[in-house]
Amino acid sequence: MRGATHAKWAAGAAAVALAVTGCGGGGSDSGGGDGSAVLSSSWGDPQNPLEPANTNEVQGGKVLDMIFRGLKRYNPKTGAAEDMLADKIDTSDSQNFTVTIKDGWTFSNGEAVTAKSFVDAWNYGASLKNNQKNAYFFQYIEGYDKTHPDDGSKQTADTLSGLKATGDKTFTVKLTQKFSTFPDTLGYPAFAPLPKAFYDNHAAWVKKPIGNGPYTVKSYTKGSQMSLRTRADYPGTDKAENGGVDLKVYTDNNTAYTDLMAGNLDLVDDVPAAQLKNVKSDLGDRYLNTPAGIIQTLAFPFYDKDWNKSDSDKVRKGLSMAINRKQITDTIFQKTRTPATDWTSPVLGKEGGFQDGLCGDGCDYDPTEAKKLIQEGGGLPNGQVKISYNADTGSHKEWVDAVCNSINNALGNDKACVGNPVGTFADFRSQITQKKMSGPFRAGWQMDYPLIQNFLQPLYYTNASSNDGKWSNKDFDKLVNQANTETDTAKAISLFQDAEKVVRDNMAAIPLWYQNGSAGWSDRLSNVALNPFSVPVYNEIKVG
Repeated sequence: MRGATHAKWAAGAAAVALAVTGCGGGGSDSGGGDGSAVLSSSWGDPQNPLEPANTNEVQGGKVLDMIFRGLKRYNPKTGAAEDMLADKIDTSDSQNFTVTIKDGWTFSNGEAVTAKSFVDAWNYGASLKNNQKNAYFFQYIEGYDKTHPDDGSKQTADTLSGLKATGDKTFTVKLTQKFSTFPDTLGYPAFAPLPKAFYDNHAAWVKKPIGNGPYTVKSYTKGSQMSLRTRADYPGTDKAENGGVDLKVYTDNNTAYTDLMAGNLDLVDDVPAAQLKNVKSDLGDRYLNTPAGIIQTLAFPFYDKDWNKSDSDKVRKGLSMAINRKQITDTIFQKTRTPATDWTSPVLGKEGGFQDGLCGDGCDYDPTEAKKLIQEGGGLPNGQVKISYNADTGSHKEWVDAVCNSINNALGNDKACVGNPVGTFADFRSQITQKKMSGPFRAGWQMDYPLIQNFLQPLYYTNASSNDGKWSNKDFDKLVNQANTETDTAKAISLFQDAEKVVRDNMAAIPLWYQNGSAGWSDRLSNVALNPFSVPVYNEIKVG
């Protein structure tokens, strides 16, 4: 996501993989701080209303992580899946699970969190008529094919037959296949519980979401600010160390950085590329730059016949070889990015499936070979490549311009590649989901779990929730299906690695670079950290 995702095979390798992700920290954890003081942080408007099963992008995900808690929570330092509302999750066959939730949990409106809170939420998320972007997360629960048919047929059931509340605090889950690490996927927001108010007055809930996490939504003005405040009656062990967070909407992260320096903002969690050369002298130890499970890629609209011809893979590989990744990461990003050599992330480690060098010559800068391959593939569609990106966050203009300059230099044509800015992230995502892209587009991925599956299936599996380019390959799907049913961790990883080789052989997307998480903050804050997903651990930040 984060884009959307779901991990159908989960964290057997997580304990090993996560050891290398260590969460960065900053400031000093000296205690103290004003527990009632509110901090301000940069933000971008989410694409969709903040329904857990309908949010599959980073900005909305930040808020869901503040206002909801699920059966599991991913440790903010290691990323390991740990019990939160789950008291226990039992199984004897890795296909049938009995979930018992803890006593004492409530939503912020006082309603008790029960087994039904989860069952109803999952059924809502899985139902085709509710059009939730994360419905795909529930596909391995028995009955999904009836609640969410993907063959164009009508929905014949409103609830999942494999999901049943058996008591006030217990429910059962029956999957369509063995999936030994299913419990470790249940920290993803799509699996969050929902209160009765969500269904009783949905329009009101959407305007002011009610969750069960350490913060509540006080107000939200689209395009301006969302104000969250600390829940005094929050029953969890991860209580907020501050009085709340004001998430301020910025359409330019350079403006956010300027406001930070001027004392008008407390936290920026995306230091703009233009400021990287100055940030250490500007902020000193109030800046951190830590490895994160993020990769930047260029995706392609395979629904456009111009990009889905028999030799189009040569054009895509040629474009990849025309990009001087090292020069761009050194100059534009001041070495806070690393040229990508595969389609996952080094935070996985070799044990977790990272295949350093898998891309091979396809990711090497070779202008001569790039030009040759593009010619062999029939040339650029309509003679030009337009790279679409959102212009409001992420310093994307700088790197897209640099990528186009590199392609133009390699091809000896200063009009071969141009950037195509889209005003806001929400508009950009809407164009993508409506399949309006006519050329390559920015497709950064922030992991939901530190697992090789999470970098592959959500993005490249046929009709997967974040397969924005609609690439489809039977060999890839078959290998992913085999990996998902494999209970031996090493064998599962090996199968996913084979699936990644199919992505490589077809250049299903162009891998650009691995990204670090970065943040800068005011001298009002201490104990600032980013989790392995590069999101601030807001509840641990102290103010004053």
